Amino acid sequence: MVYLLALIPALGWGLMPLITGKVGGSAVNQMFGIGAGATIIGLIAYIVTQPSVSTTAFWFSVLCGALWTIGQIGQFVSFKRMGVSNTMPLSTVLQLVGNSLIGVIIFGEWHSARALTIGFIALAIVVIGALMTSVSDGTSDKKVTTSNFIFLLVTTIGYWVYSAFPKIPVVANESAQGIFLPEMLGILLGSVLYAVFSGNAGSFKQKEQYLNILGGLSWGIAAFAYIFSAKALGVTQAFIFTQLNVIIATFGGVWVLHEQKSHREMTYTVWGIVLIVIGSIATTFA
Repeated sequence: MVYLLALIPALGWGLMPLITGKVGGSAVNQMFGIGAGATIIGLIAYIVTQPSVSTTAFWFSVLCGALWTIGQIGQFVSFKRMGVSNTMPLSTVLQLVGNSLIGVIIFGEWHSARALTIGFIALAIVVIGALMTSVSDGTSDKKVTTSNFIFLLVTTIGYWVYSAFPKIPVVANESAQGIFLPEMLGILLGSVLYAVFSGNAGSFKQKEQYLNILGGLSWGIAAFAYIFSAKALGVTQAFIFTQLNVIIATFGGVWVLHEQKSHREMTYTVWGIVLIVIGSIATTFA
C-alpha cells in the first residue's frame, strides 16, 4: 500500500508539465498556477483533516515552500529553452543525485559499505541515462547547452530543500497534514513575489494565469502524497519513486506537446530513460 501511495507523486508530477504545456503562457503564469492550485489542495486537505501544527513548524513550512519555487521556476524556464522532453530527464538526475547525497550525508540513509556501493553505482547509471537523453542532432531550437544546464543545476537547489523537508527536525515530528497547507501557502507566496519582482505584475490580468491552476491541482495532489511516502519510506526511497514521472513527462513532451526529436535522438532518449528507471529502482536496494 505504501508503494502505491509513493507512485501518486510520479503520476501527478509527470502530468503537470504536460498540462501547463498545453495551457501555455509564460513561466510566471505557470508558476502562479502551480501555487494557486496547490494551495486549493492544501485548503481542502486542511478542512477535511483538521490538523494541528506548531507556530515554528508553520513558518518553517512556508519558507520551504517559497524556496521550492526556485526549483520550479528554473524548470519552467528550462521548458521554454530546452523543451519538456529534454528538461525532465536532466532535472530528474540533478534532483536524484542531490537528494541521494543529502539522504546519505545528513540523514545517514545509506549507512553500510554495501549500501553505499550499490547506491553510487545506481546513481552512475542514472547519470549516463541523462546524458543519453540530452544527445542532440541540432534539428530543434530547443536543445541542451552548457548555459541552460548550469541554470537548471543552480535552480534545482530549491528542489533539494523541498525533498528533504519532511525529515528536517523542525517538522519531523509534525503531522503530514499539519505541514502541508503552510508549505503550499509558501509556494503561492513565492509565485506572487516572482511575478511582482520580475516585472510581470500584469500577468494577473491574463487568462493563462488562472488556466494553469489545473496543473497546480495535479501537482498539489502529488505533493500531498509525497509527504506521507517520505515519512514512511525515507527521503531517498520516496524521492526515487517520484522521479518515475520522467517517463510520463518525457514521452508526453514528444507525443502530447509535439516536441521534435530525430530518430537518433529518440533512440538515445528511450534508452536513456530505461537507464534512469533502472538506476532509480536500483537505489532502493542500497
